[in-house]
Amino acid sequence: MKTKLTIALLFLATLTQAQEVTTLTLKDAITYALENKAEAKSAKLDVENSNYQIQEVRSRALPQISANGSLNYNPVLQTTVIDGSSFGQPGTTIQAAFGQKWNSVAGVSLNQALFDQSIFVGLKAAKSTREFYQLNAQLTEEQIIERVSNAYYQVYVYREKLSVIDSNLKNTNKVKGIIKGQFDNGLAKKIDLDRISVRVANINTQLIQTKNAVAIQENVLKFYIGMPIDTKIELPKSEFEVTEQVFALKPETTNRTEYLLLKKEEQLLGYQKKSIEALYYPSLSLTAGYNYIGQGPEMPWFRKPADKVYWSDFASIGVNLHIPIFTGFGTRAKVRQAEVKLKQNKLQIEDTQLALDLDFENAKKQIENSLETINIQRENAQLAEQVYNNTNNNYSQGLAPLTDLLDADNALIEAQNNYTTSLLEYKLAENQLLKKKGELKTLTK
Repeated sequence: MKTKLTIALLFLATLTQAQEVTTLTLKDAITYALENKAEAKSAKLDVENSNYQIQEVRSRALPQISANGSLNYNPVLQTTVIDGSSFGQPGTTIQAAFGQKWNSVAGVSLNQALFDQSIFVGLKAAKSTREFYQLNAQLTEEQIIERVSNAYYQVYVYREKLSVIDSNLKNTNKVKGIIKGQFDNGLAKKIDLDRISVRVANINTQLIQTKNAVAIQENVLKFYIGMPIDTKIELPKSEFEVTEQVFALKPETTNRTEYLLLKKEEQLLGYQKKSIEALYYPSLSLTAGYNYIGQGPEMPWFRKPADKVYWSDFASIGVNLHIPIFTGFGTRAKVRQAEVKLKQNKLQIEDTQLALDLDFENAKKQIENSLETINIQRENAQLAEQVYNNTNNNYSQGLAPLTDLLDADNALIEAQNNYTTSLLEYKLAENQLLKKKGELKTLTK
């Protein structure tokens, strides 16, 4: 709760002060996304909805009580022809009207399931559905964490590239100032001044393009975490420390959310089959009813026998038994379809196990290669910096041409960018490894 309050206040301050820069850690970005992104909210609503599904199925096992009422007016009463012998007039027929002009009925009825296999199976299926949605919400969170962290590292890389270009622009402008001074004093050629001017223009173009790329990546990150686009953010350097990973011989596949979802789906398909098989079973229910009826030549409401309106009650109690005998093999066909789906799910589980094992081995190999690449690119960047510094000194002393200095400058920028890119590849590989180990949520701690 303390973390949520802190983050909420953090971003509220950002909204009210447009110029304030927010220092955004990876943990803060992920936590904010899990609390605000539509996917996360929707997954939580699915879990909430599953609780209502359980209540719905459970209600079928509880008494169903309803009240009813009616008021009828019969302008023309039905007549029936009867034998006159019943009235002491043998050999004749009498046409008699039955019923009353008005009748009103009020009553209450009850229906209680005593045995219904579909209800028992449905209740188990509903509880399993809730567990399915809980796992799905967990998978959604993992997907959000992966997406946010990848976007977070992308912003870092582009900002580092921007820093490299900006530093290079400052150094190049210094060199240009020196050359211009030498040219003004007749100590440098016009072509050298033109070359360095072209170089400055090219770097300025790169700077503009990279600033645009940074802005785009920042907007992507803000979108992924649900942050207002106009929020200014800053990423701390400590977020990109390279740490050695501990490799397990083989991750426990049965703990992966993807695998657990398929197993839960298998369980749901099993319940689906049982719910169809329940159609083979008989069902038994208890019914009861109590009614109060009023009849007479006038509307019965608020009338008494003095008004020739008479009220009486009647009740009933019974049981209903339904025994399926033959359904044209329709139920059997539905059972066979459910069995096929179970077989397909089993094949998918087996394939997923193999895929998860493969993904883990690939992720482990990728991060091992990334660590080697980082070390190589770090040393290469250091060497390129030494070459640039030496070449710059030589040029200042007239021992090297301008082209050598420009080449050394280009090599330095390329080496620095390669090192930054290697850091990104490592962090992305690290995310994949955490994902395959089922440990993405460690990024929130």
